[in-house]
Amino acid sequence: MREAGRINAKVLATVNELLKPGVSTADLNAAAEEVLRKYGCVSPFKGYGHPPFPASITVSINQELVHGIPSKYRKLREGDLVSIDCGTVLDGLVADSAFTAGVGEISSEARNLLEVTQGALNAGIEMMRIGYRTGDVSAAIQKYVESRGFFVTREYTGHGVGRQMHEGPQVPNYGKAGTGIPLKAGMTIAIEPMVLGGTAETRVLPDQWTVVSADGSLTAHFEHSIAVTEGDPLLLTVL
Repeated sequence: MREAGRINAKVLATVNELLKPGVSTADLNAAAEEVLRKYGCVSPFKGYGHPPFPASITVSINQELVHGIPSKYRKLREGDLVSIDCGTVLDGLVADSAFTAGVGEISSEARNLLEVTQGALNAGIEMMRIGYRTGDVSAAIQKYVESRGFFVTREYTGHGVGRQMHEGPQVPNYGKAGTGIPLKAGMTIAIEPMVLGGTAETRVLPDQWTVVSADGSLTAHFEHSIAVTEGDPLLLTVL
């Protein structure tokens, strides 16, 4: 999983370099697939679900929270917030991570949203230790986000990851400290704060995949796959 995570991080770094006005979201997906092929990997996203997801990464822009479908017709614009989510399968093991970044100059509101979402991920990671429970992770994320005036999604969650992209336990972005499954060494979980600027409400577009904020407000999404160890949390999806 650690090697799958390194490759996943390479994919995201490659895509991040391409976040410029005029680049199509299909171009981003093509670049991601080139890196995956180079390392003999595939994405668990492609062909997943009903209807089958048609790409190897998701590209979600501005009010799109998660699961945006890449398209040659959708081009990035100055000031956009772009969320990229990618999974990597290597030798039957899965890594999963995501980031959000701005295209060119972005608004102060957008910068604040990015900082809060990244901070929420870090708050959740800090709880990924023996002696805590999944509810402690969820509560830390919720407290961090809501104390800063933003909202966490109720419908979409973090999750166990390993042999499959989605395994137990589910780790919501809200919860009560001291509840849930005890964290034990060897557990691997993808923590992914999904944060909205207006309300927690979302809706799904007619493509049956893209999730957007119900009120059209900006959104952001950060994710790492993390292993619980006898010591500090181990980030698997970093270079």
